[in-house]
Amino acid sequence: MSDSPPADSPLARRPLDAAGLEQALIRPTSWWQEVRVVPETASTNADLARLAREGAPEGTLLTTDHQTAGRGRLDRTWEMPRYSALAVSVLVRPRIDGYRWTWLPLLTGAAVVATVRQAGVVAQLKWPNDVVVEDRKLAGILVERVDTPTGPAAVVGCGINVSTTPEEIGVPNATSLTNEGSPTAERTGLLSGFAAAFEALYVPWADAGGDPDIGIRQAYERSSATLGREVSVELPDGQRIEGEAVGLDDSGRLEISVNGEVTTVSAGDITHLRSRA
Repeated sequence: MSDSPPADSPLARRPLDAAGLEQALIRPTSWWQEVRVVPETASTNADLARLAREGAPEGTLLTTDHQTAGRGRLDRTWEMPRYSALAVSVLVRPRIDGYRWTWLPLLTGAAVVATVRQAGVVAQLKWPNDVVVEDRKLAGILVERVDTPTGPAAVVGCGINVSTTPEEIGVPNATSLTNEGSPTAERTGLLSGFAAAFEALYVPWADAGGDPDIGIRQAYERSSATLGREVSVELPDGQRIEGEAVGLDDSGRLEISVNGEVTTVSAGDITHLRSRA
């Protein structure tokens, strides 16, 4: 039994156009080096990490029509129905100080927001890297460091719900582009748009030694649903703090004002409480 809707359905799902993607991305002036489209895989991140260790160049993009064991934060796994979402991983080898690498997930989130806004959905970023529509999660990002024979690399993974229905998502407070009324939720075009947005942010940032003020900080702040809001943060050790999210430091960590004093958070589960009055 097929898990694709009928061809005349509003949710019609089709394979990615591999030839079209390669034509759009692999150009003489492009940063992209290689595009790989596989029909099915457990995890695009795991596949690309293996290729990185085998010598794949920076600018390699790997995507699939059906990811069966994607990984998120805290090693959570998820499966996307065939043709219903974008699962894409990008290989980067930034020659910059390691402490600047923490901007990679934020950079990627800003690229996703730019992409889905072109598809007619006004998304924002929930720190550090969830893409949300009014606190409903639309996309997630996972960046993993990979040690390779030619030096450290990072695999930047991204999953975007495109035509996934609420029943298929199966978790509360999640959504898809189709659910949000996007008239242009077509996966090949979305992926081309994401690749262009990622390149436009990553290349100047990497060329500037990872300086977040070369476009990244501003792009993130413009898209942030967290900055300026009262938030509750559950820290990895179980502690909880509440305050106003007031900014990002030079490593992309969240700055929270608690009773007039600023606390910096590098990781934690964020709950948005209310907007600034």
